[in-house]
Amino acid sequence: MKLLKDFIIIFLAIIVAGCAADSNLTIDTSPTANPWTHLNLYNNPENFQFAVVSDRTGGHRPGVFASAIDKLNLLKPEFVMCIGDLIEGYTEDVNELNTEWDEFDAIVDKLQMPFFYLPGNHDISNQAMAQIWQKRLGRSYYHFLYRNVLFLCLNTEDPPSSRISDRQVKYFRDVLKSNKNVRWTFVFMHKPIWKGRSIPGWRQLRPLLKDRPYTVFAGHEHHYQKSVSNDRSYYVLATTGGEMEEDDKCRLDHVVWITMADKGPQIANLRIDAVLTDEPCLQN
Repeated sequence: MKLLKDFIIIFLAIIVAGCAADSNLTIDTSPTANPWTHLNLYNNPENFQFAVVSDRTGGHRPGVFASAIDKLNLLKPEFVMCIGDLIEGYTEDVNELNTEWDEFDAIVDKLQMPFFYLPGNHDISNQAMAQIWQKRLGRSYYHFLYRNVLFLCLNTEDPPSSRISDRQVKYFRDVLKSNKNVRWTFVFMHKPIWKGRSIPGWRQLRPLLKDRPYTVFAGHEHHYQKSVSNDRSYYVLATTGGEMEEDDKCRLDHVVWITMADKGPQIANLRIDAVLTDEPCLQN
């Protein structure tokens, strides 16, 4: 009987030793020692990665945003968010506005993954611009769910400027009421309307978020900042091509890389000029 038990133990040990922790991974293992830490691959199907780009305009520097788009195609996020200021705008000339939007759309059309638009003050600063946005893109505020994570895309120029309309407040109040049990909520807006004297609309929306985990992203100031309020993180992003003072370490061209993990988002800032192709030093 003892010999049989010993045989069963050895047999099971061989089976376990020859199996990887992930059924998709095939590798020979030893029951004594192996040249790796463990085989618990980080591949939870409920987790995902997405990117956020910041202000392209407000004194845009040609080529920077387009370079970011090329780099994102290398990095392969599942989708790309933005926080507005996509064109220079600030005109009522319909032809000029359509030309600027055509230029921008031609850049983001090169992305191999979805791009979610959101308006900034350079995109909607008068009624003519608001009408062109509606004609070309439809809604100026909206939401979506992905893997039980809620994304809220606000319009802080409703109506221009620095305002969230009562209609928009009602829309997001209903969205939050209907999505109480999501894993996390992300809030995207152009202007950091939580700073200083909060603008109309945000005073009504913010209390509706308090009982859920959430993270907020904005831009507009071209200067990277992070603040924490009631254990919730608020980010003001720097630029992805907008005007920048180079002598300030918190002014940079970047994309934000977000991994939605088991215990919440993991956030990294990637400098555009630090993301290189596989031929950075190619010689002729």
